[in-house]
Amino acid sequence: MADAAQPPRTESDEVLYQVDDHVAVITLNAPERMNTISGPMLNDLTRLLVAANEDPAVRCVILTGKGRAFCAGLDLRKERSGEGLSNAASTATLDLRNTPPTVLQAMDKPTICAVNGGAAGYGMDTALGCDIRIMAESAKLAAAFVKRGIVPESGGTWFLPRMIGWAKASELIFTGRTLAARECLDWGLANEVVPDAELMARAHAVAREIATNAPLAVQAAKRMMRMGLNETFPDHVHHVYLQLLPLFKTHDMAEGIKAFMEKREPKFEGR
Repeated sequence: MADAAQPPRTESDEVLYQVDDHVAVITLNAPERMNTISGPMLNDLTRLLVAANEDPAVRCVILTGKGRAFCAGLDLRKERSGEGLSNAASTATLDLRNTPPTVLQAMDKPTICAVNGGAAGYGMDTALGCDIRIMAESAKLAAAFVKRGIVPESGGTWFLPRMIGWAKASELIFTGRTLAARECLDWGLANEVVPDAELMARAHAVAREIATNAPLAVQAAKRMMRMGLNETFPDHVHHVYLQLLPLFKTHDMAEGIKAFMEKREPKFEGR
């Protein structure tokens, strides 16, 4: 089994990182301000997502928040003082290629958002950028962008029409509505809703279920799904075939077949 790589140094303690049993947990750690996004938090989150994606010991990533909110959007106190992300963006110092939504979209490792509380604005878009969303009963998604005079700035206008269709995405974005966890489940924005106290246990259970599978195959499947969003069917099946060729030569494929024949659980090594 590969040793876990050391995560990069962070600018602050606003994002926590832990790896255990092939699962990386990244936690937004500014509960006193409901995990609103600051510049250091943005940079640290990007670095840690990249670290998890590059670490061969990590097979699944859980993203969550500490306290009563997942992420309540941008840090408005910084915005009012002129030190926030909107000022950085207007002065062209914010590289959008290396911000969390873009990094999340490019990751090969599966991502689970354990939505522990309110996810508003930037926080909602970040949750939508994860592959799977497990929500606590008290959690909410707040599409309050137009109520603040902006648009979903971190991927929401791309994710929502693909997830729930044009009409429902229009309703949510244009009204700036807040959806409770059960409403998110009904709308197809959450995979499941669990009692608050069971959120992380459930997220870990799903992550471990993913991590027991052949990691190279899981990551290849995610890449194919991502590519398929913008491909014709003939192009896509051609790319899937090309992706299969190297997988045929892996130790894990041989182990998967052998375990099936021997009627036992496979032991995948990621090679």
